[in-house]
Amino acid sequence: MKLVRRISFLLILSCVMLGLGGYGALKAEEFFYPNKYQNPERHGQSKQTARKTQTEQEEEQVIETAVEGKPVVTADTLYLVETVDLSEGKVDEKEETIPGKYIGLDREGLLEELSYYDNNPPLAELELGFETIELTAFSKDRIAVCKYYRPKKENRGFYLMVADHFIVVYEEDKKTLYMNTDILLESLDDNLQAQIICGKYMENEEALYHFLESYSS
Repeated sequence: MKLVRRISFLLILSCVMLGLGGYGALKAEEFFYPNKYQNPERHGQSKQTARKTQTEQEEEQVIETAVEGKPVVTADTLYLVETVDLSEGKVDEKEETIPGKYIGLDREGLLEELSYYDNNPPLAELELGFETIELTAFSKDRIAVCKYYRPKKENRGFYLMVADHFIVVYEEDKKTLYMNTDILLESLDDNLQAQIICGKYMENEEALYHFLESYSS
């Protein structure tokens, strides 16, 4: 009887030790491999959610880039014009209406337009002593340009001369270029061509601008 009880006790003790050992091994495995026993379906959903979030971020980035693009001038763009008197050093700034031909242009397009203006200024600007123009600020909300002027001296003369078949205007020293024109020498009569080839003198600005207005295309 004692032998049976001893055997039973040993069997129970062995089972308890085995159970404790297995439980300890399971806990150890869970500690070192925490994701092994997670719900596979839930784990898959987490990966899918992460992929979805990344995809949405990429799409938003593409959309944002496409919307921003290059800034262009609009009818609502603030247009500031700064004028500088090179003779007296005076500076003035004022807001003006944006020229219609500037609307829709990006920075490069506006620079090209200003370059053309610089090389072919209106006669009214030349009368004020226009020298050059430059872009000083550009964004979709605000652009600023600076115009430089050197007021003309009264009663100074000019010479009409020829360069590459076009009429050009020099100051009285015949060395300082005053302006280029789009008047072809061949478009004038022979007598006038001969005078300009030799250097036709214009006694003042009024006479010069009257000639230019008469023969400009």
